[in-house]
Amino acid sequence: MEATNEWDMVSGDGPVIATAIHDGHAMRDSLQPYLAIGEDVRRREEDPMTGFLTEVGDVRIRVRSSRFQADLNRPREKAVARDPADVWGLQLWRGVLPQAEIDLSLAYYDRFYRMIAELIDRQVARWGCALLIDIHSYNHRRDGADAPPAPQSGNPDIELGVTTLDPDRWGHVARRFRDVVRATPVAGRLPDVRENVRFPTGGHFPEWVYATWGDKVCTISPEFKKTYMDEWTAQVDLPVLEDFRTGLQNAVDAVRPEFVP
Repeated sequence: MEATNEWDMVSGDGPVIATAIHDGHAMRDSLQPYLAIGEDVRRREEDPMTGFLTEVGDVRIRVRSSRFQADLNRPREKAVARDPADVWGLQLWRGVLPQAEIDLSLAYYDRFYRMIAELIDRQVARWGCALLIDIHSYNHRRDGADAPPAPQSGNPDIELGVTTLDPDRWGHVARRFRDVVRATPVAGRLPDVRENVRFPTGGHFPEWVYATWGDKVCTISPEFKKTYMDEWTAQVDLPVLEDFRTGLQNAVDAVRPEFVP
């Protein structure tokens, strides 16, 4: 496996992989002159602190590089965003991004997918199957720092993406996982946990995993509403973040026996 400073990896002996592919904020130096948005805007659209939640995995991967360098949850041809329509209307770049910079970003994208493929192959060979927890977060205050948050009806505290798993083999695991997360208090109350509300397809990364390994990998993609931080100031509410981690850990512990021969 290639050594790199583009992501952090902790490798333990167990069937659970936890990833935070949008946690990172780093941007390589050669891209900096082309950026047309500030660090605050970039950080708001990244998934800060989701790397903290990967502690629930036996194997933990936290990507250091920003999704704006190359988005690992999009198809390769869309990984380097050039159309504002693909990135919440943001004009990311000053002028036309040089092809040499695009090529560097895509080489990084390819390195990540080679690493993940090797990792999952090893996990499946070792355990017969694997549980992948693909961790993300989402904004719910897009109208501004002083505007009301988005309605709860369409914005659960935790959304679980479960469209990229084999429902016959893993449907009962997804339900058990959901029920345990739902039963773990966050900030003194039970969280609103629902499935496939905002993100019905799950993104390219889990779709690729499902297409490649089928029912050998059960992928669950938790999306945590940014109630664990102020998305405009980036100030973290650590107790809420720790509660989210506890619920995730409880759920992983509850379904782990399904993945151990």
